[in-house]
Amino acid sequence: MTLDGISGRTVLVTGASRGIGLGVARAFAAAGAELHMLAEDEAIHEAAERLGARGHCADITRAAEMAAIADAIPHLDVLVNNAGLELVTPLDDAGEANEATFRRVVEINVVGTFLATRALLPRLGHGGHIINTASIWSRSAEALFGAYVASKHAVIGLTKTWAKELGPRGITVNAVCPGWVRTEASLRSLHAMAARTGVAPEVLLDEIVAAQILPGFMDPDDVAGTYLFLASDLAANITGQSLGIDRGECPW
Repeated sequence: MTLDGISGRTVLVTGASRGIGLGVARAFAAAGAELHMLAEDEAIHEAAERLGARGHCADITRAAEMAAIADAIPHLDVLVNNAGLELVTPLDDAGEANEATFRRVVEINVVGTFLATRALLPRLGHGGHIINTASIWSRSAEALFGAYVASKHAVIGLTKTWAKELGPRGITVNAVCPGWVRTEASLRSLHAMAARTGVAPEVLLDEIVAAQILPGFMDPDDVAGTYLFLASDLAANITGQSLGIDRGECPW
C-alpha cells in the first residue's frame, strides 16, 4: 500500500522490533519512507537492517536515552508511539511483583510515551504527524488488566490533549486502537486469561473471534494501513481522533 505524502518522509516507529510495531515499520518502508526503528532490545538492529532502516536501541522511560535519540534524528515528519507493555495485574494479588508490574506498565505506556514525544517534538514541524498506539481496551476494559487498560485510556487522553496543544503548530495527533492481533504480547495475555479462568486458550480465542463482526484473527500487517493513512496527506484534517481496527468487536 502506498499513499500520497509518505514516500521520502522521515518516520520513527517505537516498539518496532516485533509485533504491531514491526508490521507498521514494514508498511512505511514499503511506502518509501526514510525509516527509523526503535526498541529497547538489541533485536531492533537486525529488524531495521532487513527493512533498510536505521535502528536505535533505547528505553523510552529514560529521558536521557530519548534525548540521545533525538540528537541522532535531525528531522522527523511522523512519530509513531507504538512501544508498550501488556501484562496482567490482578487487583486481588497483593504481592510486590504484581505491584512492580503495575508500575512498569504505566511507566512505559504513559510516562514513556510522554518522554519520547517530548524529546522528539522539536524535530517535528508544520505538517508533522504523531500517531499513538492505544488499544480496543482504551474503549472498553478487560478483567485482570487494570494497569494496561488504565494506561491505554490515558493514551487516548494524551492524544486529545496533544492535538489541542500542537494544532496551532500544524501537527496532527491521533491514536490507533487495535483489537486482537496475533503478536507475542496478545498470545501471552490469552494464556494468562485462560489460566485465570480455567478456559482452554483455543476455546477462549474462538470466543474472542466470535465476538467480532468480521471473523478472523488479525496479523500485524492487517492494522498497518491505518497508520499509513493517518500519516498521509489524506488525513491532513484529522486530529484528536482514535480509530479502531478490531473487526467490529467494539464499534464506537
